Amino acid sequence: MNHEAKEVQVGDTITLAATPTDAPIDGFEEVKPMVFAGIYPVDTEDYEELRNSMEKLQLNDASLVFQPESSAALGFGFRCGFLGMLHLEIIQERLEREFDMSVITTVPNVSYHAFTKKKPDEIILVNNPTDLPEPSVLDHVEEPFIKASVITKAGYVGNVMGLCIEKRGQITNQTYLTPERVELSFDMPLAEIVFDFYDRLKSVSRGYASFDYSPIGLRTSKLVKVDILLNGNAVDALSALVHADNAYTLGKKMCEKLKDLIPRQQFDIPIQAAIGAKIISRETIKAVRKDVTAKCYGGDITRKRKLLEKQKKGKKKMRQVGNVEIPQQAFMAVLQLND
Repeated sequence: MNHEAKEVQVGDTITLAATPTDAPIDGFEEVKPMVFAGIYPVDTEDYEELRNSMEKLQLNDASLVFQPESSAALGFGFRCGFLGMLHLEIIQERLEREFDMSVITTVPNVSYHAFTKKKPDEIILVNNPTDLPEPSVLDHVEEPFIKASVITKAGYVGNVMGLCIEKRGQITNQTYLTPERVELSFDMPLAEIVFDFYDRLKSVSRGYASFDYSPIGLRTSKLVKVDILLNGNAVDALSALVHADNAYTLGKKMCEKLKDLIPRQQFDIPIQAAIGAKIISRETIKAVRKDVTAKCYGGDITRKRKLLEKQKKGKKKMRQVGNVEIPQQAFMAVLQLND
């Protein structure tokens, strides 16, 4: 009977075939990924090579979980589960250094539980913003929370508290370990520490802060999916799950960034941020225009008007069939907004 190395998990009990044990050693659990992100090859032809690289990485890193997924914007890639942001960065670095793979990593997010109005007891696992049910059928969403512990100097307590509250944290305890050292305990959403929390913490405390956390289960939160529409078409890879209070700001930033980075076309390109059917922000990339009235010297204004109307109709028709390509630097810049 043939077995593959990846079938053996850390914590498996190995016994002799002749005298097998009755019960395996207990106490081991399967590794649960905490952070999810899509990893796609920059060149779509490298998909199989990326799969082989990921499988080789998985042999000496049992905590890496991945499955194939496809995106309209990025082609074929993998949805990957990581233990945290550091794990994600290590995997990305190893892919580039050891396997010479150029990859794009999508916005990291955590795993949520969604519940619909029709089946309030059925858990829908949301590892990707596109998995979230439509607002019309959605009842509520639960997100993972952590108990965070920060030890810092007494002089930085105010700064650290301000950062944790900004990240939707609730302070649960404050203990003076010595007159100069304070331990602060917070309950906060895991999603809020996924991006820039650790860097910000080091910045506000000038490096004098240590951080530790442990999961404490899921709690109901007011989360919404922000979609980005280009020329009326949703770009699935730019969708983000965010708290309702931050949705408008994020949508506005993403639209402004894309307006600066997407090259102008022959037609107007509307860039919209939407929650369900509701548009929360809009920018327009103006069309490159040719001066069609250049040959009209003086004379009747109606001639110029006719030419401009004809151009306007052409632009409208072009916009209906036009396909907008997102340059890679624009895509990466928008992903970094979530950092």
